Amino acid sequence: MKRYIGTKIVRAKPMSRQAYNDLRGWKLPAYEVGTDAGYLVEYVDGGKPNHKDFAGYVSWSPAAQFDAAYQTCEQSMDFGMAIRAMKLGAKVARTGWNSAEPWLECVVPSTDADLPYIRISYPANSNAYPKGANVPWFASQTDMLATDWVFV
Repeated sequence: MKRYIGTKIVRAKPMSRQAYNDLRGWKLPAYEVGTDAGYLVEYVDGGKPNHKDFAGYVSWSPAAQFDAAYQTCEQSMDFGMAIRAMKLGAKVARTGWNSAEPWLECVVPSTDADLPYIRISYPANSNAYPKGANVPWFASQTDMLATDWVFV
């Protein structure tokens, strides 16, 4: 088998194996342990929903495997996590910036000749740019070392 490293943004909450089987309307197989700790995982990256109560594809992951593969980014992220999130289409900002207005996003050009870049965007009617703006952005050392990056 080949090796793979995955990068996804998922939603998850703690859930036992038995609770997940109950949610899906399944009978727990005799060889599985219902009290196993784990997570209900919802993939929100465009996968086809497989349960009526969720917008994305849901599955269950054992706690040890989930904890080894995912880090929470609900409260804050470091710059590396923020870059990964932008590459996946998310918009991010720092809580430590002087203004709550701007956000960053990754721009992927439509031709192979151009390279992706990060831009800062300001909404219309912002204090800095009343008509709004989208301009290339370069990280300072403070931004790169900050751990207060959040989703917008």
